[in-house]
Amino acid sequence: MPLTRRAILSGAATGAAALAMPAFRADAIGRAREARRSVAGTPSETVASDETYWSHIQRAFDVDSTIVNLNNGGCSPTPSHVLEAMIRDLKFSNEMPVHHMWTVLEPRIESVRRELAREFGCDPEEMAITRNASESLETLIFGLDLQPGDEVVVTNQNYPRMLTSWDQRVRRDRIVVRPISFPVPPPSAADVVRRFREALTPRTRVIEITHITNLTGQILPVRDVVRMARERGIEVFVDGAHAFAHFPFRRDDLECDYYGTSLHKWLLAPIGTGFLYVRREKQKKIWPLMAAPAKMDQDIRKYEEIGTHPAANHNAIAAALAFHREVGAERKAARLRWLRDRWARRLLAADPRVKVRTPLNATESCGIALVSVEGVDTEKLQAHLWEKHRIMTTPIVHPEFNGLRVTPNIYTRPDEIDVFAEKVEDVLRKGLS
Repeated sequence: MPLTRRAILSGAATGAAALAMPAFRADAIGRAREARRSVAGTPSETVASDETYWSHIQRAFDVDSTIVNLNNGGCSPTPSHVLEAMIRDLKFSNEMPVHHMWTVLEPRIESVRRELAREFGCDPEEMAITRNASESLETLIFGLDLQPGDEVVVTNQNYPRMLTSWDQRVRRDRIVVRPISFPVPPPSAADVVRRFREALTPRTRVIEITHITNLTGQILPVRDVVRMARERGIEVFVDGAHAFAHFPFRRDDLECDYYGTSLHKWLLAPIGTGFLYVRREKQKKIWPLMAAPAKMDQDIRKYEEIGTHPAANHNAIAAALAFHREVGAERKAARLRWLRDRWARRLLAADPRVKVRTPLNATESCGIALVSVEGVDTEKLQAHLWEKHRIMTTPIVHPEFNGLRVTPNIYTRPDEIDVFAEKVEDVLRKGLS
């Protein structure tokens, strides 16, 4: 049988078949810049399906083409030139760590801070560089003074680590956490806001809301919740782990005072990078996760007092951010939604047992979507796709719903999406074998 791309993706070919795939080009960011110029003035929705354009973007990644990776929501591969920038600095650090790492490389964090702040739309003095969204949100959760009996409102779809952090405060400080629930998908943004409002009491001090849920990819009405809470003197912590560089927005679109995110998901920065935004006038009241001197009470850098750490990781954020800007936030989001719709609408049309728990529109979701098949166990379906066909998805098993979370990224090719849809259709016809 001739070696075809479909055979490779279906797992019928050997690992050596990856050699037949296009190799990474060292001039990837230059090619991305030229590709951007070639589509200047073209609507993002048109560019979304332009495979000539996206082939240049795909060449920036050095990934195993015998695997279909549809779990980029957990952690995404970084473009090869970003990885190489980090490795270069790690090697340089290793030559003379106490000088090269602390004196030469660490000060460059200030340019990363400046560029991230420009992208997010805040003052650089409000932008702390962290290792991930969990560190950012735990800084907020453990950093705000709360008294026994003070209340916090969350949703039961918040990220598990954040719920665990609040639970620790319950056990340690005797605060009260009030979780709310909402359908997937919710009937409207107003319904979500109503559910938050009805959970508030005179003792409510904090709301924690996800910008986009990690479970279904539902974008929540952050600005409306912030406005509602601010009228009542309630703080709102925004978990943006999956949002930043996923779809276009800026700080003022949300009107938030606090925001934490990971950068190794949708910005495509190295693993172990994130940021924490705290509005300047709020910084004094939020303690750092690790101790800082009193003179840093109103210095955003107090949230970076974590001890010895590699400068190489956070410095490479700059290369990832440059690549993101060449691709363009609008084009990226349009492509991710196009990839989402390619598999989701196909499977919805294939069988009424297929249920997509994510709204397929341009305002309430982007690249993340959740699909379930009635009568098919989610975890067994995930295992079948991975073990039989080397297709990686994420099983989501929540008390109120379940399904496969599917998250392609901008290096994902349409034929990979089609293989995923084809193998699910096989299960619809034949069941799990």
